[in-house]
Amino acid sequence: MQTRICCMAVSSLPACCVLIMRACDQPMTALRHWKYQRGALTHRSCVSRLRVPERCLLRTAPRAAASRDQSMDLRPGSERIFVASNTDPLDGYVQWAPQKSVWLAGMTAAGVALGPICCSWSALALFLATSAVTLCAGHSVGMHRKLIHASFDCPLWLEHLFVYLGTLVGMAGPFGMIRLHDFRDWAQRQPACHEYSRHGAGFWRDAWWQLHCRLALRHPPRFRLEPRLAGDRFYAFIERTWMLQQLPWALLFFAIGGLDWLVWGICVRVSVCVTGHWLVGHFSHTSGDQIWTVDGVATQGYNVRLAALISMGENWHNNHHAYPGSAKLGLLPGQADPGWWLIRSLEVVGLAWNVRTPRDLPERPGLRRLTEAKLRDGVADAA
Repeated sequence: MQTRICCMAVSSLPACCVLIMRACDQPMTALRHWKYQRGALTHRSCVSRLRVPERCLLRTAPRAAASRDQSMDLRPGSERIFVASNTDPLDGYVQWAPQKSVWLAGMTAAGVALGPICCSWSALALFLATSAVTLCAGHSVGMHRKLIHASFDCPLWLEHLFVYLGTLVGMAGPFGMIRLHDFRDWAQRQPACHEYSRHGAGFWRDAWWQLHCRLALRHPPRFRLEPRLAGDRFYAFIERTWMLQQLPWALLFFAIGGLDWLVWGICVRVSVCVTGHWLVGHFSHTSGDQIWTVDGVATQGYNVRLAALISMGENWHNNHHAYPGSAKLGLLPGQADPGWWLIRSLEVVGLAWNVRTPRDLPERPGLRRLTEAKLRDGVADAA
């Protein structure tokens, strides 16, 4: 009887998190609604000001003139980001984000409490297999390289499948991932940005900020999706229900493998993958190897060699900063890139085309190679 109750509690965790987070979030902001009208997307509450008590603010950037350059030359970072005369990537505060905080905390708590007592070889194999598929085909290839950077083309059904798998990682829906990525990417391309955007707050504070909080700029840029994505009903549905997408898989895993599969296939996987994504992101913006540097930007990228396989190639972030539109992130010999291996396999069988590598891309303004070799020699050979 106790086991049945425990199973029901764990399997209903995503739905419970949704209800709790909606309740927590109600006093601060309405749920975001994506709407496509007359050829232009309007994102309600995208740039709305959140009025919260001062005690809720975790950190506020100084507003004095010395803290930000009033004449900062704002640089484009994404075709989806639109700046105004008062847009400022520095002036803002970090605020607790109840939805993603309760979501991740719930998954982590369930994984920590039940993982050790519900462990089996089959459950561990399920955890490894589902993590690999959702991180590689889903997050790295589907979400990042295809949806965000459009570094290759493929059939729409395959794009939908990969993006759906990326949603199962448990970080956000497709629109939320694009918005989060593009705002951060835009901020990092500026001469200066908030330390939240550049992972500059130190290890433990950055962990709390990135996993449980959000940055609210006082004068943010506008975000607008391109019509192809804004009008996609599948993406709109997944965006509204991305947390609940864990539920059918939770029921399936429980039906096949019992509580062991449920805990390791859902709770442990989501907790480990989301936390691991932050960990790789933290070090890839703070320390590691560098082949290139980009002059005049707030943040540099670093290559974190040890994370090549577990991050599916996303660890080669110094390469990615150098050539953001490249489908291949492991550009030089010895740089393992499972995401690229998948894209190359799809290209061989005719399911991917117009695959872009550094050969096909212009050099990023301000890009410099830190070695004596010419900038594109090794890259062209490896592309």
